[in-house]
Amino acid sequence: MKDLTISMIQANLHWEEIDANLAMFEEMIWSIEGSHLIVLPEMFTTGFSMNAEKLAEPPGGKTFKWMRQMATQRKVAITGSVITKDQGKFYNRLYFVYPDGSSKQYDKKHLFNLAAEGETYTPGEERVILEYKGWKIHPMICYDLRFPVWARSKKTKEQTYEYDLLLYVANWPDTRVNAWDTLLKARAIENLSYCAGVNRIGTDGFPKGYNGHSGIYSPKGEELAFSDNKEEILTATLSAEELKTYRRDFPFQEDADDFELK
Repeated sequence: MKDLTISMIQANLHWEEIDANLAMFEEMIWSIEGSHLIVLPEMFTTGFSMNAEKLAEPPGGKTFKWMRQMATQRKVAITGSVITKDQGKFYNRLYFVYPDGSSKQYDKKHLFNLAAEGETYTPGEERVILEYKGWKIHPMICYDLRFPVWARSKKTKEQTYEYDLLLYVANWPDTRVNAWDTLLKARAIENLSYCAGVNRIGTDGFPKGYNGHSGIYSPKGEELAFSDNKEEILTATLSAEELKTYRRDFPFQEDADDFELK
């Protein structure tokens, strides 16, 4: 397990314009050098739309193929969520595409019913913890951040820590951004892991406003990178040695409660 450099792209999404967003992000991705992982926002090709019937792509569709092309050409992992239609159901689906073109996926578990997300999309049922460059990464989507049990690093007889990096992609409105800031730090601290969250800026079609506040935090809750209301690429290197040392010196997770998710 070596240091991991991640870049998060905080951008103003073009409302429900897939091609325009792909072109925008492609230009930004080609400007990034030296990163191992590039993180894009929730529904990065459309914005947080409930117009799934019009915008959904099949598994392996245009956006997934674009992500795979970008990942293999740039030799970097790329992740973000896409409106997906799979076996007649709509999902807010995160793809994690590796540099060799292989992939993992996670379907958003907690749907934001205040915006009728639950009336449009089907919730996922599986937590996903994937491995990349020796790091265990737990990807999640936006509203999942409010539910600590879903993110909790579960201690077992075989392992003390389930993951090393907790990752959130989001369209989190500016009116509730204080919760976003607070909970990203809390998730890092309570799970003794790095925590990174990417959000968008601008205005969507509802209209809702967004002011970014994308951030990367250490297991102590220290800010490693942060961006307010502007288009920006945030980059930080996560230290494997610092994570190992902090967990050794402050082994709080060893005293964690046992629990079962249902």
